[in-house]
Amino acid sequence: METSPSIPQGGPLAGLKVLELGQLIAGPFAAKTLADFGADVVKIEPPGDPARPGSGGDPLRKWRLLKDGTSVWWQVQSRNKRSVALDLKDPAAQEIVRTLAADADVLIENFRPGAMEGWGLGPDALQAINPALIVLRISGYGQTGPYRDKPGFGVVAEAMGGLRHLTAEPGRVPVRVGISIGDTLASLHGVIGILMALHHRQGTVSERAPRGVGQVVDVALYEAVFNCMESLLPEYSAFGAVRGPAGSALPGIAPTNAYPCKDGGYALIAGNGDSIYKRLMGVIGRPDLGADPALADNAGRVLRVDEIDAAIGEWTAQRSVAEVLAALDAAHVPAGRIYTIADIAADPHYKARGMLQDLRMQDGSTMAVPGIVPKLSLTPGGHRRNAPALGQDTDSVLREIGLSAQQIRALKERGIVAGEAS
Repeated sequence: METSPSIPQGGPLAGLKVLELGQLIAGPFAAKTLADFGADVVKIEPPGDPARPGSGGDPLRKWRLLKDGTSVWWQVQSRNKRSVALDLKDPAAQEIVRTLAADADVLIENFRPGAMEGWGLGPDALQAINPALIVLRISGYGQTGPYRDKPGFGVVAEAMGGLRHLTAEPGRVPVRVGISIGDTLASLHGVIGILMALHHRQGTVSERAPRGVGQVVDVALYEAVFNCMESLLPEYSAFGAVRGPAGSALPGIAPTNAYPCKDGGYALIAGNGDSIYKRLMGVIGRPDLGADPALADNAGRVLRVDEIDAAIGEWTAQRSVAEVLAALDAAHVPAGRIYTIADIAADPHYKARGMLQDLRMQDGSTMAVPGIVPKLSLTPGGHRRNAPALGQDTDSVLREIGLSAQQIRALKERGIVAGEAS
């Protein structure tokens, strides 16, 4: 795979060794984030059935739209990683994982609780070999509690965490956000946990623990969603209030909504700051509402939000989205339109911020992929390596831990590992 020579080869996490076990979204997204900033991520994937070509690897390789037989999503989720094809159910493969874990800083897994222990690869076993190892475990319901053994996917976690109930028009069926937001939120919480555990480990370095002491980071998908639910619980606890779906509005904060325009589009307007609200009322020709003392703060505006929304909607309905946004931009009122991915791909701000990167594929074609987030001024992340083919790095990684070419061949003959020929 091609690597652009203009992209920094280091990063703030250069030298960090990460072992990724698991598949699809939550665990791999966390590992991808670390890899973007220089971590050496070795991804373990199942080799598949030799009699069924294409049967192995992370299932994400075959999800959604494929290019040359591989998901284009894969190019984002697995960039900067190395792939080792290894059958974790085999004792010889499990021993390889133990050897890799002995020298790793972080292990990431998102299997159902108990799976790693069943393979002899639970945190207790691995940290007995490497006390400095930090283990991120992402699961639907966490490693403890009465639901720990239930299968949990992001869609279920989003509902249990309280998000799905809110994503609807009043009186209509709740809808999903449209992406796997529960998995991504869990991944980001996992990355935060890893970075905190690394910071703690630095402070535990001693003669008895020359690399410091690792720990387990336990992330439940539903808890990651619930952690973002703002005031839902205290409002229920204090007032018995159960917030319901409100469509494009945000209950208790006014005015903020999606307002229809004459060209069929919508303008998203957030006029909920006190001074912003006054400027907004001036733009729409309603200085009476802007000067009304009863509407000077959010509490008063919430009581009359229907009246305010109607006034704004009457103004936007007479103008195109572009005309609305131009007027509001001139008055410094936060507003925007609803972007499709086509809008994003054409937007100059995305381009200026490096959020649209051209990836050169193995066949010489190019494809746009998202840039790196967040932006670090001194040690930026980078796209150093395209997403690997299945088992692309099996041989080199196994050689790094001391296996000979003969040993690797023997493992391949037994179907325990797969990869390029030695």
